[in-house]
Amino acid sequence: MSSFRNHRIIIASLFLPTTAALGESSPPTPDQHVTPDSEPAVPQVGGVGVGPLFSRAITPQLASPQSDIPNPFTRFVNIASPRPGTTPRSASTHNLASSNSNNESSSDSNSSSQIPSLDRSFTLIRPRKFQTTHQDVQHSARLQRKQSRSSSRRPTSVVRGSNSDGGYQPWHISPNTHCNGGLKNAVDSAKGRVPRRLWVGTLGSSTDGFGSGMRMAIDKRMRDMCESVPVWIPDGEFESCYDEFCHQVLWPCLHYAVPDAPKTKYFYESASFKQYRSVNQRFADVIVENYHEGDIIWVNDYHLMLLPGLLRSHPKTALAPIGFFLHVAFPSSEIFRCLSVRDSLLKGVLGADLVGFQTANYARHFRQTVSRILAYESLPKGIQVEGPVAPVSTGGEAEKEWRESAEGKKTKEKGRFVDVGVFAMGIDVHALREKKRNPEVQYWVQLLRQRYAGMKLIVGRDKLDEIQGVRHKIEAFEHFLKANPEFQGKVVLIQVALQTTESNELAGGVSDVVARINSAFSTLTYQPVVFLHVQEVTFSQYLALLTVADAFMVTSLREGMALRTHEYVECQEERKRALILSEFTGTYSYSGFRSCFAVNPYDTRGTAKAIYQALTMSDEEAASRWQDLHNHVVTQTAQAFVTSFLTRCLRAHTEHASLSIDPSLVPPLDLPRLIPKYRHSTTRLVFVDFEGCLWVRDMSKSAMIEMMRTGKGPMVEPPEATMQVLEKLADDPKNEIWVLSGLPVKGALERLAERVPSVGIVAENGCFVKTREIGKKSNGQANGARWINMVANLDFAWKGPCIEILNYFTERTPGSFVEERATSIVWRFWTGPPDSTVSIDDDPTITTPTTTTNDTSPTTATVTSSQSHYSDRSWARRQAAEAQNHIFDSLGERYGLRIVPGQNSFLVLPNNISRSTAVGTILHPGGPACSPLGGGAGVGDADYDGYWSSVTIGGGAGRTSSSTGGRVSSAVDSTLVLAIGGDEKLLRRLNELDDAETVSTSRRGTDAKWKLDPREVLGVLEALAQVR
Repeated sequence: MSSFRNHRIIIASLFLPTTAALGESSPPTPDQHVTPDSEPAVPQVGGVGVGPLFSRAITPQLASPQSDIPNPFTRFVNIASPRPGTTPRSASTHNLASSNSNNESSSDSNSSSQIPSLDRSFTLIRPRKFQTTHQDVQHSARLQRKQSRSSSRRPTSVVRGSNSDGGYQPWHISPNTHCNGGLKNAVDSAKGRVPRRLWVGTLGSSTDGFGSGMRMAIDKRMRDMCESVPVWIPDGEFESCYDEFCHQVLWPCLHYAVPDAPKTKYFYESASFKQYRSVNQRFADVIVENYHEGDIIWVNDYHLMLLPGLLRSHPKTALAPIGFFLHVAFPSSEIFRCLSVRDSLLKGVLGADLVGFQTANYARHFRQTVSRILAYESLPKGIQVEGPVAPVSTGGEAEKEWRESAEGKKTKEKGRFVDVGVFAMGIDVHALREKKRNPEVQYWVQLLRQRYAGMKLIVGRDKLDEIQGVRHKIEAFEHFLKANPEFQGKVVLIQVALQTTESNELAGGVSDVVARINSAFSTLTYQPVVFLHVQEVTFSQYLALLTVADAFMVTSLREGMALRTHEYVECQEERKRALILSEFTGTYSYSGFRSCFAVNPYDTRGTAKAIYQALTMSDEEAASRWQDLHNHVVTQTAQAFVTSFLTRCLRAHTEHASLSIDPSLVPPLDLPRLIPKYRHSTTRLVFVDFEGCLWVRDMSKSAMIEMMRTGKGPMVEPPEATMQVLEKLADDPKNEIWVLSGLPVKGALERLAERVPSVGIVAENGCFVKTREIGKKSNGQANGARWINMVANLDFAWKGPCIEILNYFTERTPGSFVEERATSIVWRFWTGPPDSTVSIDDDPTITTPTTTTNDTSPTTATVTSSQSHYSDRSWARRQAAEAQNHIFDSLGERYGLRIVPGQNSFLVLPNNISRSTAVGTILHPGGPACSPLGGGAGVGDADYDGYWSSVTIGGGAGRTSSSTGGRVSSAVDSTLVLAIGGDEKLLRRLNELDDAETVSTSRRGTDAKWKLDPREVLGVLEALAQVR
């Protein structure tokens, strides 16, 4: 799906991209110094006194480097004298984000007359705003540090807005300094494909002083001008949620900083989690109020982990497509389990249809955490949630209404499946290229090259908290200078510091290291570390830094996608210099970024060595490394991230909705209506499942033992009635009968091929196809059937380690055994007595395609010594989930494997192979179904053999599997396609054909046109066989 024009996207993020700022317009930066605010009062949360979480007074000993470190950009401005009649400006006056969106158009119109030059009459112009992964901020000259995002919500004076009747309103719309810039850029870049969106979030400033009239005016203007809806949260509640729970409990935990038990217990009891839940509930109320049918709800980041569950528990949004994406890391289960509120957070996230992560490691950690903490079944594709979906509701009428609704009852009874996916975030490459061509950027590039002529520049941009590893970076740079004295005076590290809370900045411990290095290596003309706050650098200046840099350095101790590395790679299109990247970032997990210099930030010597290698490598090596990095940047773009996530979310919701459809809404097969269409068809293609439809096998332990001892018995010998029905249908020259099975070739299918050679067979879920025997050719030779290997060109080296893994779990799961087939492997983890297994309603042999593996006849099986009738099926299912995850993580990506889970077993087979793809090759022109009725070649012809010898995954099957309609549309118009089975993917595919009749034998929701009890299949086929 390339466009979402029929859907509105509701994007929930803690901070809106725009905010309502007090004042007539964007105020100019004052020339005088701004003194720090006084110490804030200690907040009272839930009746418990909470000490100050940050100090707004600057501590000189621990403060970040201040004015003693020169800002190169300020020096450039100071050497430029003003034109007559003008006032000189400081570069920090108009910083990276001082431009207001309201001024953007005027900047565009006057850009030609405002291009800086090296002439001394140059007057610094206000740069145009450009949104990047770091946020535009509107600050005065940096005389105090940023304390906290929530601290900006406490004004020094209360300003009351006027009524909303057109009177005076002392506020204006401006960019929000706190919003998720990467998300905003990504959504903006996909504006053509996502034209309708609605942002839901907070303003990021104090709102207690806003009157009702002012709030109504803000609501109206934000919706009309910015496609945004503010969430009004009391300042105290927001502060407790954001500063206490999000920043001091969740953020450290998600980044592998283990929270000590007293701290989490203290915050839980001091009501910070209650405030966190209350904030999520306020978001849910706003979304529910603005939700319309057809909307897609996209919840973002760790601030709103309860929101998906709250939305799913409300009757209005219970059936809405909901996606959740975590923009930061997710730790292993051993870390996350330390949280006292772990259950509520996980269950809240599982209210979504799709949960997205930055890397495969984070997704795996989440699946394992859910499996080990909540005991839910975790599969490579997602999580099978059992029971109710409203565990985080705060109670009240909404929860009561949901629990009494039909959706609530149905969900509680059947549970639901939650997809878990990986989506690489990127940047808007096209917009960045446009900005690079701005003359202002070229101007700063020229000045920087003059200022640092003959020197090597290392650039970094990070927050100053401990997790970003800035201290580790600077210590490694210090070791580099000591170990390589020839570079002293020739290499400069320019570190741009992003805003963070003062407590985090102090914890980062950067200032003492910077002071030590500068005191040790500085001269009159050289200073090794230049430390800048983001307010002091415009975006044009930042792009100039990236352009002239000889290396860009990221030493995060834990991080998601470091999008600043993408910006650096794109800006290095001309110079193609090195990237030094921490191996603990999500960016490094992608193969495209393996061409960087990977470092362990904790290894100071290793990081220093990487700096030396990056500065001394040859131009050829640098160009080769940069090309690999650039290929990833231009393919994994912001547009691809948005469209792939929303497409997957909508598809997951559609699949889940189809499974939750009440089977009673699907009409039972109307045989009197089908028979006339069957009779008057010129040709007929009949696809029918073998197991569960034509043959309900005896899967008891005694039948398996008999089969293993003698090779005979009810498990390998199809009933005579089935054989007779197939013979009658195949005798009709108008019919082409195809039997679809998950069984191996040897055994029951071999007997079927001998008894009814004119029936086509699909074995092992599409890995093998037996063509039909079609009488004799004109020369009198027999048109014999043959088995065709659809995966002949694949590498099956994965089978050995896969069997080793399954044998390990077999030893720990009583009653389980491994079956090795020709091209796939089945592990039957539950062989308990029939009365303790699932009912016929949940029997995988008659439901979905993901459960066909339960009807298997083991040919090479190893049964454990213990076959206890009292085996714990719950334990077996958890073992099966662990085994599937282990196989998928270790072998799935390397060999391209697919795991098909069932109720009592699961199947491992090559990817892109299924019954649906096999039917696609059958329907393809020139395939078996086209001969001779469709005018195609027959078995034994050179053309026929040549076609089928090339139909493999590496050859024709991969290209023809999408062509379901070729055979039918090229044949006679009165061709009838009849499909009877439980493979929902195949049934949906055949529904696209005009003359297809699809019949589901599943007891669950289906997209088929008809439903049929599997015990009635033989009777229906017998009735059709009598039609002539």
